Amino acid sequence: MNKSDLIDGMAADAGITKAAAKKALESFLGNVEGSLKKGNRVSLVGFGSWSVSRRAARDGRNPQTGKTIKIAAKNVVKFKAGSDLSKSVN
Repeated sequence: MNKSDLIDGMAADAGITKAAAKKALESFLGNVEGSLKKGNRVSLVGFGSWSVSRRAARDGRNPQTGKTIKIAAKNVVKFKAGSDLSKSVN
């Protein structure tokens, strides 16, 4: 499922236009992104939660040359599925 498929499904389920569904989805994604940028955790009970974790700098290896390279530290987004979502998939 891609973004346009999700918008179509939201519009059909909610009985709204595709434009309204697109606006709602973009608002949701923007709010999640904004919250994560601030370092906050986003949790939807039963569905899952997103959080930001710091990945430390480390040494890596270029597979073509075998040379050691430095990999910079960065923030990464983690998602943990909630119990309801996990049960529905299994």
